[in-house]
Amino acid sequence: MNVKPVVKSDIEIAQASTMKPIAEIAEKIGLQDDDLELFGKYKAKLSTKTLKNLKTKESGKIILVTSINPTPAGEGKSTVTVGLGDAFNRIGKKAMIAMREPSLGPTMGIKGGATGGGYSQVLPMEDINLHFTGDLHAITTANNALAALIDNHLQQGNQLSIDHRRIVWKRALDLNDRALRKVVIGLGGAFQGVPREDGFDITVASEIMAVLCLASDLQNLKERLGRMIIAYNYEKQPVTVADLGVEGALTLLLKEAVKPNLVQTIEHTPALIHGGPFANIAHGCNSVIATTAASKLADYVVTEAGFGADLGAEKFLNIKARTEGIDPEAVVIVATIRALKMHGGLAKNELGKEDTVALASGFSNLKKHIETIESFGLPYVVAINRFTSDSENEVRTLKDLCSQAGIPVALTEVWEKGGEGGIKLAEKLLEILEEKENKFTHLYELSLPLEDKIQMIAQKVYGAGKVEYSTKAKKQLQDFESVGWGGLPICMAKTQYSLSDDPAKLGRPKDFIITIRELKPSIGAGFIVALTGDVMTMPGLPKAPAAMNMDVDEEGNALGLF
Repeated sequence: MNVKPVVKSDIEIAQASTMKPIAEIAEKIGLQDDDLELFGKYKAKLSTKTLKNLKTKESGKIILVTSINPTPAGEGKSTVTVGLGDAFNRIGKKAMIAMREPSLGPTMGIKGGATGGGYSQVLPMEDINLHFTGDLHAITTANNALAALIDNHLQQGNQLSIDHRRIVWKRALDLNDRALRKVVIGLGGAFQGVPREDGFDITVASEIMAVLCLASDLQNLKERLGRMIIAYNYEKQPVTVADLGVEGALTLLLKEAVKPNLVQTIEHTPALIHGGPFANIAHGCNSVIATTAASKLADYVVTEAGFGADLGAEKFLNIKARTEGIDPEAVVIVATIRALKMHGGLAKNELGKEDTVALASGFSNLKKHIETIESFGLPYVVAINRFTSDSENEVRTLKDLCSQAGIPVALTEVWEKGGEGGIKLAEKLLEILEEKENKFTHLYELSLPLEDKIQMIAQKVYGAGKVEYSTKAKKQLQDFESVGWGGLPICMAKTQYSLSDDPAKLGRPKDFIITIRELKPSIGAGFIVALTGDVMTMPGLPKAPAAMNMDVDEEGNALGLF
């Protein structure tokens, strides 16, 4: 009688793992007790003094991990990131990991946490996926403090002549809550404030999150906060945080949150986890401070960018890489057989079935993402992130497809085997770094008009045939150029499930139209957001939220977290 082995859940694996004191992990990368600000025994922030001292050191090689367009459950990009860092250390390389902090929205919603999975996780998984060191709460507080100060300014005489119909700053909450997308505030009479329409963004869509993740230090954070646009006055001129005079107060609220968090993997690889903007509605990368610090502390840094190469990787390379000289040496493109089968026409409930025909059909999605990375002049390796439902025949088929196309590929089994399952990928990367020349270049020059930059992203990265603009977006293009914002990079807000702006168009759609419905200036962050399709900056919960399965036992251990 064949008995199926019991497969432990991510949280069961995490809770069964033994962590080392974070001071011991810090020693591995040359840090001492004075370099750390402890949050208990297993978490710490790097001190401001340490961050300053690291800036003069030489930088290690940065490896960017991205993926194909994912299924709603995700394709294990964080898992591969963790496993690859562990694998580098297993083969004698000094490596670190730099990742984003999870948002409670997807954690309590459908996707779950963002600490990796199986035996490739960062720990303490429960803390990181919930409140961690309070960074996201600090960002939420700063965001809402600014909102309160704006409304108080209206109430107290409105010396800046802010047009309350043109206030663009929204409140924020780090949860999925569709009921808060549009609200009316200030009702109840003269003492309750100025009545107006308002709304909430999820915290990771707040410009303050983007600002914190792109700031180089505390002073730069303050300068960026001061540049943020909060409203327009009756003359239709922008009003900034600096005009309101509260950038100092916001910086004060964020002075601890700006410091990156040091934790460890199951295999005790050091990891900096800091910042967490979504890639479908923001720029999708962990903080510049964390990535830069990791590159000074290790010879190899494995970092990730959210969702597929059409979103997170494009923004990493066009936005983040222009900051502080962060240039990647190579890219890992995570592909899963289940996602390729979905792009090949299989329904979500059929992805567990063997189907090499659908797999071959969906291969076109992977090829497009490879072409995107090649357009940036970067060497790459495709990582086949194997799931237990993948058949040997399907794995062989995908390897053959890659081989026939001359695509470097490595089978990755880090969920099941931890760092050992990523050694082939690590060795293939080292081989590629030796053989392939890095000719990294940005996709566009900042001097180009905004419209040209949008068109280059839509056509070269997405494969669109044409870009169309709403009447509002056309007017905004003219206005933004006229006030001097034309030299900023573009941050596209687009569905993660498709190369197009329609989540139903899977595979590699061609000759489609990208529609820009609105532009938003994120001047503090230093980019212009272009909103496409129906992308929401405040997501909603699914019919059966993950929160329904969560609990805590009598000892305070989390249950149902994944």
